Amino acid sequence: MPFCFWCAAHHLDSYLAAIWRAADGLGDIDTNCAIVGGIVAARVGVEGFPADWIARRERRPGWAFGAADVGEQLMVLHYVIGDATAPQGDGPRVIVHVCNNVGKWGKGFVLALSRRWPEAERRYRAWYQGEEPTPFALGAVQFVAVAERLWVTNLIGQHDVRSRGGVPPVRYKAIREGLRAVAAFAREQGASVHMPRIGAGLAGGSWEVISALVEDELTSQDVSVTVYDLPS
Repeated sequence: MPFCFWCAAHHLDSYLAAIWRAADGLGDIDTNCAIVGGIVAARVGVEGFPADWIARRERRPGWAFGAADVGEQLMVLHYVIGDATAPQGDGPRVIVHVCNNVGKWGKGFVLALSRRWPEAERRYRAWYQGEEPTPFALGAVQFVAVAERLWVTNLIGQHDVRSRGGVPPVRYKAIREGLRAVAAFAREQGASVHMPRIGAGLAGGSWEVISALVEDELTSQDVSVTVYDLPS
């Protein structure tokens, strides 16, 4: 245990460095790395994990999602070529996109949203000005009704609009929290979810990481999700 505390204390801001230091100590490597990783993870959060490690992690089995049977078929992400502002299918639909936490709206996917539904932008700006009951903060979501049985979800999953110290604006933990709220709303409305590759554009995130979050929080909860790529 003292060795584990020493590793964590000397690399408290670097999950990768702490894990490798623990592994270099030999001995009970898996236990040491688990202890050190847990300590450092509590400080750095999911943003501090190497993106490629998250993307290559083992997926949870069906029973971990509460499936009635281990062999039960779980929903998967559905990819299409098209425009996420023209969601496919019938029935209630929820469009999800990622916003920043500094009130800026003017680049990327939001331009297409504003052209089609100005109300989505108006509500976001009012939210930022404190005119909405829900606190404007990372991980928060705002469901804006733009047509009958159609909502645009403003999900705050980006800190500022520029990278700082090599860290991109994306905040994976906030995206996960927002997607959890989206899942609850979609199940309540009986709605499907539609999105571009959220957080992987201007926010600078890894789609491999974010798609895993979408699977964890939406498709594993039996929520249908369609991801849209514009024609090249």
